[in-house]
Amino acid sequence: MTPLRLAPDLPLGSGPGLPFTPDLPLGSGPDLSFAPDLPFTQGLPLGPGLSVAPGPPLAPGVSAGAGLGACPGGPCAGGGHSSQDVVPYLADPSTTLLAHGIGSQHDLPISPFYAFAGAFAALFVSFLALGLLWSTSRFRGDRSGLALPARFQRVADAPATRTTLRGLGLVAALAVLLHLLLGPDDPARNLAPGAVYVLLWVGLVPASLLLGPVWRLLNPLRTLHRLLAVVLRRRAPDRLRHDRRPSPDRPPPNRLRHDRRPSPDRLPPDHPLPPWLGQWPAAVGLFGFTWLELVSPDPASTTTLLIALGCFATVQLALAARFGENWFADADPFEAYSDLLARLSPLGRRADGRLVLRNPFHGLDATPERPGLVAIVCVLLGSTAYDGYSDNPSWINAIQTSPLGRIPTATLGLLGSIALVAALYCLCAAATRLVSGPHPGPLTAFAHSLVPIALGYLVAHYFSLLVTEGPRTVIMAAGTDNAREPLPPLGPGALAALQVIAVVTGHVLGVIAAHDRSVRLFPPAKAVAGQLPLLALMITYTIGGLSLLLN
Repeated sequence: MTPLRLAPDLPLGSGPGLPFTPDLPLGSGPDLSFAPDLPFTQGLPLGPGLSVAPGPPLAPGVSAGAGLGACPGGPCAGGGHSSQDVVPYLADPSTTLLAHGIGSQHDLPISPFYAFAGAFAALFVSFLALGLLWSTSRFRGDRSGLALPARFQRVADAPATRTTLRGLGLVAALAVLLHLLLGPDDPARNLAPGAVYVLLWVGLVPASLLLGPVWRLLNPLRTLHRLLAVVLRRRAPDRLRHDRRPSPDRPPPNRLRHDRRPSPDRLPPDHPLPPWLGQWPAAVGLFGFTWLELVSPDPASTTTLLIALGCFATVQLALAARFGENWFADADPFEAYSDLLARLSPLGRRADGRLVLRNPFHGLDATPERPGLVAIVCVLLGSTAYDGYSDNPSWINAIQTSPLGRIPTATLGLLGSIALVAALYCLCAAATRLVSGPHPGPLTAFAHSLVPIALGYLVAHYFSLLVTEGPRTVIMAAGTDNAREPLPPLGPGALAALQVIAVVTGHVLGVIAAHDRSVRLFPPAKAVAGQLPLLALMITYTIGGLSLLLN
């Protein structure tokens, strides 16, 4: 373990700095020691004058925890503040956190009173205005939209376009694999962690919002499955390839041809997935990825990423071989993640397959009410909330002193955060049923209204990470050795305003989506009253989100 000492020029005593006991001698050299109750935090870069070097040991009873130190080159390239990145608080209150964009109050100089007051005013005003002025449903789902020119759709759906995009996704995946196998185990000099945690996980947010469900075409596992299927078909015996004898269990070929859906990416499955399964596999996969990012001991390690991605690819390809290519559309976590965010894209498809420009609310209204949808949204919200409070010194101390160990305790914390989000939503759904009466799909009917909230949290949480570590990863991919260090994209005040606006806007959009669904499902006399539990849920989520942002 590397002990800590302070350089002589470090200013002490200002801001949330290092706490010392009154009788502790200060200075440099062997007289310096830490108090036994020193709390630690994580993910903070070393400030001017603070050095980590061999020196006097820590005071008795002080444990810095496993994995003391920071990721080389700055924040973990995974974007997650893993709990092994532990350094003391800095005395300089001007330090700004970049990783995930959520810091403490001295990092985001905005008044909590004005933030909460503005959020509550926006929610109550929008709720009252909708109740008075919006009495009938106005969103028409996948039946709406202005059709784009036929030439544009021909180019977008052309085999050459789709093959090119699939090839790009496969080449990018191979490049990441080569860097994991041959590159240095240092996120400052290896682009693989940044490609996975920043360009894929965070970059899918703006890409899906602007272009729709792009991961369907870029997914390298879907492309690899297609290539393997072609190879296996060519190696099949001729008698099996050309066997066209009628079978009572197989419909005629023309029937299969007419039963195909309009989307060119959804093919008839070899074995249909059970209807009750829905998107639960995707929800489990998303939880696994967030666990890897936020809980695993060394998320940016090449060994960790190789094992995780290898296991993930093996499971996905094996299940796709059983259930067909539609396994990816229904159960791949990154496709489900991209598809859900693409519901808010102005670019979409109507039910007849035409590419259209549409009001994003129409796309959101068309979100399929399937098993597992609520679980996916709750994983996104709960994992973001966990990452927000995982930097709290109290939580870090609890992890370090837990008799269960760091990994089990952090895993329980992540599960508890997701379970809390899900429990609040289920209570809201039950209260809505009591107020407005029974209705179809009591759990999934309003799940789509949580998507804008999740998007707001993602923007507030990941904006800084994307605009700093994203270009740095691209520069490394271009072969430049001197990749620039991450720089703050905005000043602390502008960043705070952006984050608060993102969180509040997401909740207001959720209120609008829930109101339109409510006036469609319930009679006019109960439509507004049925939204009161939803309004209470939105207020609760808002309080939680802003508290994590400003705490």
